[in-house]
Amino acid sequence: MSVIVTTLVENTSGVPSLYGEWGQSLLVEADGMRILFDTGPSRHVLDNAKKLSIELNTIDKIVLSHGHYDHTGGLKDVLALIQSSGNRPDGIEVIAHPDIFQEKYFYTKGFPARSISIPFTRTELEALGARFNLTNEPVKLSENITTTGEVQVSVDYEQIDPALHVKDAENYVPDSLTDDLSLIIKTEKGLVILLGCAHRGLISTILHAQKITGVRPIYAVIGGTHLVSADKRRMDQTVKALRSFSISKLGVSHCTGLKSGAVLANEFGDAFFFNSAGIRTLL
Repeated sequence: MSVIVTTLVENTSGVPSLYGEWGQSLLVEADGMRILFDTGPSRHVLDNAKKLSIELNTIDKIVLSHGHYDHTGGLKDVLALIQSSGNRPDGIEVIAHPDIFQEKYFYTKGFPARSISIPFTRTELEALGARFNLTNEPVKLSENITTTGEVQVSVDYEQIDPALHVKDAENYVPDSLTDDLSLIIKTEKGLVILLGCAHRGLISTILHAQKITGVRPIYAVIGGTHLVSADKRRMDQTVKALRSFSISKLGVSHCTGLKSGAVLANEFGDAFFFNSAGIRTLL
């Protein structure tokens, strides 16, 4: 089975004329399906898709990795495009965690809190044809494609970013990011794991994917790894764990950060690539 991953939105552009902006959106083509995994922060997901001659009005499903604006901000425009095309008169399934609509904030003591929530209400998205499938369990999209559902943080060097919060009454409390999920594809070469931000931990997510699929080999990992603020201990442990998986393709992007991305590039050589907007990967 072939798998094609096209990066529609990422912080940087790898193709002339495409928009680069903080966020991520991946188009996944596998198992006879076309799945939009996240939508980036704005309507530029549509602009970039058009420049790449990709028709988003014919996608089969939408999966949202978590409820931050930089992964959901283009959702309303994508839904409006699908609705206006008439291709899906009954709407389109949008798979996510039940906490996707929590009010989320970036907050550090001494500075004003900044909202980073999904910028739309469930009602206005449903009016545009979204049929939400909200569950904390894995969702099987096809014979070989599934979401992770909630990911357990299973290694002690992976912690959730302390600047990420939700609001409890009048107080800001740390966000456990239980809505963070990833997409898993089973192939003959091993698992392909597509990450939104991996807020619950890159290695924890890989271990979770192995557990729920029963498949050990990891062929490719693509997407945001949230190593942007990782210290040396975490990077050293992460590199050691990644080596143990014998990953053939490691395409990081978005919240990985340039410094951590450079470490991974140096460690993994030809297996590594920066997954910028416009990059098409055949797996």
